[in-house]
Amino acid sequence: MITFGELKTLSDRFAWLLIEHGLQRSDRVAVFLQNCPQFVIAFHGIPKAGGVYTPISPMSKSFELSHQLSDSGARMILAQDRLVRHVRDVCGNVGLDVVFSTSLADMLPARPELPLHRDINSEKLSCPDTIDFVSALSGTTGIGTLPSLSLSDTAALNYTGGTTGMPKGCVHSHSNMLYAAASGRFHVREDFGSEVPMIFAPQFWIAGENTSLLSPMLDGNTVVLLTRWDADAILKAIPLYGVTQISLPVDLAIEVIDRVDFADHDLSSLRTIRVNSLMRKLTPELRQRWKTATGLAPYEAAYGMTETHTGNSFTAGMQDDDLDLNARPIFAGLPVPETRFKIADFDTGETLPLGSEGEICCLTPSATLGYWRNDEATAELIRDGWIHTGDLGMLNADGYLHYFGRKREMIKVRGMSVFPAEIEMVLSQHPAVRSVAVVPRPDATKGQVPVAFVIQTEVPIDGDLRAWCTERLSSFKVPEIRFVNSFPMTGTGKIKKAVLAELAAQDD
Repeated sequence: MITFGELKTLSDRFAWLLIEHGLQRSDRVAVFLQNCPQFVIAFHGIPKAGGVYTPISPMSKSFELSHQLSDSGARMILAQDRLVRHVRDVCGNVGLDVVFSTSLADMLPARPELPLHRDINSEKLSCPDTIDFVSALSGTTGIGTLPSLSLSDTAALNYTGGTTGMPKGCVHSHSNMLYAAASGRFHVREDFGSEVPMIFAPQFWIAGENTSLLSPMLDGNTVVLLTRWDADAILKAIPLYGVTQISLPVDLAIEVIDRVDFADHDLSSLRTIRVNSLMRKLTPELRQRWKTATGLAPYEAAYGMTETHTGNSFTAGMQDDDLDLNARPIFAGLPVPETRFKIADFDTGETLPLGSEGEICCLTPSATLGYWRNDEATAELIRDGWIHTGDLGMLNADGYLHYFGRKREMIKVRGMSVFPAEIEMVLSQHPAVRSVAVVPRPDATKGQVPVAFVIQTEVPIDGDLRAWCTERLSSFKVPEIRFVNSFPMTGTGKIKKAVLAELAAQDD
């Protein structure tokens, strides 16, 4: 357990540690960790030193890590011991000066109160070529005057994928973060005062950042933090710590309530159950099952994206008579205070009347200042202050937002975003690949999976193309491979991806 006072001391010490190792104002510092207390310390310590927090998915392989480190220009990184090997792989190609390392074992209690997931190995790996994070913290006092900060200063680079290349860094200010934390209060049904949220969503995700790193600091709430999803640990933790809030994907909500021992657990402390319809959808029947068992009706988390620091709408309190579930899908509720939505014509940008389908545009204090070192993409994203999301939606006569899908080509694999352009870029580097187009295929278990249609060159393929991708991409991004002789083309020379998607579904 870490108190707010202890967190302040530890994050102050990390700030001074960074400065002692040469951190200059606005330098980027990468965080390459799973959920753990060290993540929380780093998140709050980096901006105290005047640095820019730059999270990297712990699922990243060396290829992805190299891109983000090179693009951000990060000079320092805090990496999990079991991920240091990837840092070693890329050190010669990026500008890292300092590598800190830590292990999940470093801050695990001697006698954990909850069962540890089988994937969590508490044995610490030796990383003699790095600076041990916990030891270094104890060796610095963290006493002195830290740099003064402005709300307009850059606080973070949160990377998101894109349809025109590799992931881009969204520049977020301290003001963006403060607003995102404050507006998070509208995602609960009532003002219950002190809350105890349970978090297992990855902290490097923008949603995990909001719920586990920002909002608790503003509200003074205790967070029960899990490294990853573990149904046994969750059911034991709720009564043990008096958890009041939980948010989980619908398929996991089904997994929990389907357990034969579900009724054996005391969930009476819960006040809020939010769900995300990723692979499976929230239904009136599932809601009623939870309501019968717990007295609580699960409701959907709402609309948002990394560029807008997510959580831009809310659905709390809109569940009477299943209004949200019976409305035209997907119901995304109302905008949080000071945020506005409009629907625009994709081609002209003209604002469309209520009830029209078009591009969802968002005007919000949490909007990114732009894409890092990418003026062209920024100009496409932000027009007259509005974020043009590329998503298809509608505002009905009552002002409720409805989300229909992504105009962009994003693929959702178990709720995680996969961008075809990134896979296409990786495959196109293979000497045997002449051309490649990636589309989604529906999958009953994962929601969608990426399928790469490949036209070969005359060069024989040495090994498996999936193995090529596995070495360079996170496992959920590795595509199925289909070889073709040609692509269906439009009259203007563009690949008809809709046709390829139909072929991918037929070949399932």
